[in-house]
Amino acid sequence: MWNDLTSLPLFGVILCLGTYLLGHWVSRKVKSPLANPLVIAVALTIAVLQLFHIPLESFKNGGDFIAMFLPPATAALALSIYRQYPVLKANLWPVLLGSAVGSAVSMGSVVALCRLFRIEEQITASLLAKSVTTAIAIEITRQQGGIVPVTVAAVVFTGILGAVFAPALIKLFRVKDPVAAGLAIGTASHALGTTKALELGEVEGAMSSIAIGIAGIMTVVFAMAVSH
Repeated sequence: MWNDLTSLPLFGVILCLGTYLLGHWVSRKVKSPLANPLVIAVALTIAVLQLFHIPLESFKNGGDFIAMFLPPATAALALSIYRQYPVLKANLWPVLLGSAVGSAVSMGSVVALCRLFRIEEQITASLLAKSVTTAIAIEITRQQGGIVPVTVAAVVFTGILGAVFAPALIKLFRVKDPVAAGLAIGTASHALGTTKALELGEVEGAMSSIAIGIAGIMTVVFAMAVSH
């Protein structure tokens, strides 16, 4: 009976929504960057699956419905870009160059650290695209001969780190320009980080959104250059 209930798509949907709403409530009460609703939701979901021995396949019956909303949610970020078009036009070259340099530094740091710690090439290839959106990262990993599940985990972890620590890092390094702040967040931590950028301000959100696309393109170009 229990297995029949957990295999229903509605179970995964309710679990995702319930854990996120609980995470959002905790975040409002605690008021700490560490109490990120997404982080709490992920932790609670894993805890429920482990505690009640629920197979991942059963959860995915409903969880995949939630995942279907990721592409349209990402596309909806174009609205903030449209609203901030004058800002983007005035800062076009800094936006392009900033995202390109950020992507190069992200990939370069992965290669350097993996070689420093003598990590095998397949894992290195799996981590190269950690700072771009999942769909692009998966294709890059396949072309580089990496391990897709490792890439997905790295992308999610990177996004969560960006969403949690971006505001503190912006204050620490005294980044006053909203364009620079948004570019840094979007280039380093893709859509998950952009959710936090949108909370910081509309300019930050718009620049972070455009950085997702530019960083994705530049990462593909750099990955092709590395492979050759």
